[in-house]
Amino acid sequence: MAQLATDELESLETRIAGLAEKVAAAMGMEVVLIEIKGGGGRSLVRAYIDQPGGISLDDCERFSKRLSVLLDVEDWIPFSYTLEVSSPGLDRPLTRERDFERFRGKQAKIKTRAPIEGQRNFRGRILGVLDGRVGLDVDGGREVRIPLAEIERANLVVDI
Repeated sequence: MAQLATDELESLETRIAGLAEKVAAAMGMEVVLIEIKGGGGRSLVRAYIDQPGGISLDDCERFSKRLSVLLDVEDWIPFSYTLEVSSPGLDRPLTRERDFERFRGKQAKIKTRAPIEGQRNFRGRILGVLDGRVGLDVDGGREVRIPLAEIERANLVVDI
């Protein structure tokens, strides 16, 4: 991948996400996450999509074809890449306020950018979002409020 500064990479991800969200909306889907990974000729642009009832391989293929055409037309990506489209899976990433509201009551793992109450890794039941902070019930009754802006990564926890 051409060496892009972190802010350039985030800007590119944001532009790709906007385009992907238009494609998804037209197909009755939602974009869960867009990420750019790799380098050295092995760059990957990954899109996680979802819809009520789940995502099939055919859904991923149709979405990939439509998004690929638009990315080629826009020509924003200054390096060669492979486009990968998939379902978010059981350990779905939580990236927006609406994700935390949608999965209220479910178990999640959250990693923060900076320590909160002396730690960066949390696991607990999602209580919802209030004033830009995710409520998480950890240790069966202790509530931690985590600012959305401080979340580095969050995923649902698979209950097996």
